Amino acid sequence: MKIDTQPFRVRAGHPVNLKKWPTRIPPFYASEAHYQATLAKHVASMSELQNLLYANNRFALLLIFQAMDAAGKDGTIKHVMSGVNPQGCQVFSFQPPSPQERDHDFLWRTNRCLPERGKIGIFNRSYYEEVLVARVHPELIAAQRLPEVKPGPGFWKHRFTSINDLEKHLYRNGTRIIKFFLHLSKEEQRRRFLARIDDPDKNWKISPADTAERACWKEYRAAYAACLAATSTRRAPWYIVPADDKENARLIVSEIVIRTLDELKLAYPVPGPDHKKALLAMRASLAQ
Repeated sequence: MKIDTQPFRVRAGHPVNLKKWPTRIPPFYASEAHYQATLAKHVASMSELQNLLYANNRFALLLIFQAMDAAGKDGTIKHVMSGVNPQGCQVFSFQPPSPQERDHDFLWRTNRCLPERGKIGIFNRSYYEEVLVARVHPELIAAQRLPEVKPGPGFWKHRFTSINDLEKHLYRNGTRIIKFFLHLSKEEQRRRFLARIDDPDKNWKISPADTAERACWKEYRAAYAACLAATSTRRAPWYIVPADDKENARLIVSEIVIRTLDELKLAYPVPGPDHKKALLAMRASLAQ
C-alpha cells in the first residue's frame, strides 16, 4: 500500500492548530506481520537509495526529529534506519547546551554536526529546541547572556528567520531537509510513562523532570504550533506525524524519506572515457 504523505505536510505560510491534527489515524497495516513486511520493504528501498546517495556524492539528507517525551523518536530512528549503512549515516542526540555551547550563537553546536555530501544526518532534537524548550522556559535565554534581549514576539520571529535562512542556505548547497514532529496525545504519553515506571528494564528512560514537563503541555503545544507555522517551507517542510501508534508512525516516516530520496533522481556515476580505459587495463591485468 502506497502511503499518501501530503496530509501530514505543513503547508508553507499556513497557521497550525495542533488540536485539529490527529495523534492517531487508521493504520496503514492490517496485522503485525503486514507491518513487519511493509517496514522491511521500506528499509530495503532506503538502503538502496542510500547507496545511490553515497555514490552520487552531490546531495546530503538531514532528518530532524522533534517531539514531546515518549513520542517514539528513538524507536523510529532505530527501526526506520535499521538497514542503512552506518558508514553513510550519522545520528546526533542533543542534550541541554553546555557552558561552551551557550557562549556561541544558538545554531553553532548543531552546525558542526551537519551531514557531508553523500551522507544522511539525523538530529534527535535539534536547533529547534531553541524556539521550543527555550520559549516555554525563558530563563534558559537569560542563561545565554545575550546583549539586551528580552524574549518576546520579535525575539522569536528573529530566531525563526535565522533558522529559515540557514535551511535555505543548506538547500542551495545540496542538503535536503525533512523535519518530523511526532504528534503524541497527552493520554498516550501518560500510558507510556506508566509503562516505563512499571517495567524495571525501562526505568532508566524516565525521570521526575519528564513528568514535571507535563504541567507545561499547553505551553509546548503553543510553541510547537508557532514553530511549525513559521518554519515549514517548500524546501524544508515539516511533517506532523500521528504518533500514538508507533508502528504507523514508522511507516509514515520511512515513506516520506524514500519519496524525498526518489525525487533527487539519483544515479550511479557513469565513468568517462579515461576511466573506462583505465578499467579495461585493470581488467586485463587482473585476468592474467
